[in-house]
Amino acid sequence: MAMSDPLGDMLTRIRNGQHAQKTDIRCPWSKHKEAVCAVLKEEGFIKDFNVDSSDEKKKQLVIALRYVEDGEGVIREMRRVSKPGRRVYSGVGEMPRFYNGLGVTIVSTPQGVMSDHKARDAKVGGELLCQVF
Repeated sequence: MAMSDPLGDMLTRIRNGQHAQKTDIRCPWSKHKEAVCAVLKEEGFIKDFNVDSSDEKKKQLVIALRYVEDGEGVIREMRRVSKPGRRVYSGVGEMPRFYNGLGVTIVSTPQGVMSDHKARDAKVGGELLCQVF
């Protein structure tokens, strides 16, 4: 059966992997998922990610999860905003702040996938993909 929400699947794998104290998780690769992982790494929510292309037909994204000293995961909350059944778009003026600016909203803009504060600096809006705290 085909997956209806690949990005939501990746976010759920990250949440579940962090809950199970995994060092890294694997999920099917796409350019869109790789761009979201780049924002997560830039914001400090994951250690690193890379593309495992050992199988030519099915590339995989390997995401190294990040934990604080006591073993608790860095990501406290991660939720999908725009879903396949209901797309959520926002202009630069009405872009929401997650946890009063402490959290990050990942936005897909015409200039690429970026965090909400970079989208505000670039004065572009777009589709709100997910929120991370």
